[in-house]
Amino acid sequence: MKVTVNIDCTPEEARQFFGLPDVKPMQDAVMTELQERLLGGIKQMDPDAILKSWFQGGQAGMASMEALQKMFWGQFSESTGKGEKKS
Repeated sequence: MKVTVNIDCTPEEARQFFGLPDVKPMQDAVMTELQERLLGGIKQMDPDAILKSWFQGGQAGMASMEALQKMFWGQFSESTGKGEKKS
């Protein structure tokens, strides 16, 4: 024997019937907070802010960037079999 029961109700009606809590206010609060954090993160992606973070140390920052560049070119020249590139 097979019995089929179809219930036509909205998700809100089903939630109330089963006694589940209404989480819509909490979802709205979380989405608002998430939106604020995402928009704040976008501001950190500003090219000026990125460059300032890279070159915070003034001359020390520039020296470290030059060392990084020399290391990169050294690895590149070794992998291609050519001598070091002169600046």
